[in-house]
Amino acid sequence: MLKARILPYRLRFKEAATTSRSTMTDKETWFIELTDDADGSRGVGEIPIFRGLSAEDTPDFTPTLLKLGKNFDLDNLPDMSSVKFGIESALTDMALRKKQITDCFGYRINGLIWMGNKDEMYRRICDKLDSGFKCLKLKIGGIDFENELDLLKFIRSKFSADTLELRLDANGSFSPENVLDRLTRLSKYEIHSIEQPVKQGQLDVMARVVEKSPIAIALDEELIGTWTDSQRNEILDTIKPHYIILKPSLCGGFESADRWIKLATDRKIGWWATSALESNVGLTAIALWLRKYNVTMPQGLGTGALYTNNVDSPLTLSGENLIFDPSKPLPELPA
Repeated sequence: MLKARILPYRLRFKEAATTSRSTMTDKETWFIELTDDADGSRGVGEIPIFRGLSAEDTPDFTPTLLKLGKNFDLDNLPDMSSVKFGIESALTDMALRKKQITDCFGYRINGLIWMGNKDEMYRRICDKLDSGFKCLKLKIGGIDFENELDLLKFIRSKFSADTLELRLDANGSFSPENVLDRLTRLSKYEIHSIEQPVKQGQLDVMARVVEKSPIAIALDEELIGTWTDSQRNEILDTIKPHYIILKPSLCGGFESADRWIKLATDRKIGWWATSALESNVGLTAIALWLRKYNVTMPQGLGTGALYTNNVDSPLTLSGENLIFDPSKPLPELPA
């Protein structure tokens, strides 16, 4: 019989993290520890709530977790993406503690450039380039659009598309009226793709954008809150995106992400995985899940370095590669 212990935790950013939606100085998350009465084995997972974005950001979230900790039933879990993710990550961790991985593995990742003023973003871009990243992802829509174009012009003056891949994430900040004009102007800088140019839930608008955009379109927030193949098929078949971005903690957990991959692959739609500000507990779980796929594209995984009070992890950053080092211990709950 499995028992659960659930612990709230607040991660503190080293620098304020800004998107087109908000500016964050800390982030709420919850850790879960599962213990098997039969053999005493244990596993650590993360239930990460992303306020303002998670489908389960409701008044019922905290009471549901407290109830889950008191009366844990693996066969009767709430339909919450973060809870599914947390349980799956804890069970993965439990299995890993029983049978340790002995080989290193890793992934190329994109360098994430958070929104800020022009000088801040310029500094962050230079830091990533100096660290050896060959793929950058810039969050746009938070400063003046002309300044964002100037930043892209600067990057392309130093690095061609042959040596540096540029991805953009608009977080739904463009309007149906200006989106195509902005995409046309951005395309001058040889952009690989742009995530969620308009807000989710506008399937017909997104379909028109994909049809006419000079830049490949990736869906991100559009995947949040979907639980059935009927919903998934409608999104993929209506919009026909070039890529989907999979954040397991937001799109239904690992099993749901696997289903998204199957449906996208059947339609020859590309994909990559992205973390969603999880701690090193959740980030490690995503890295372990992704191992079963033979990925070659840069992934959107974090490095655990955003926070001042993250937990330890077997993940290390070497240039643009995120490496799982089996000689390092698995994450543990904070004291």
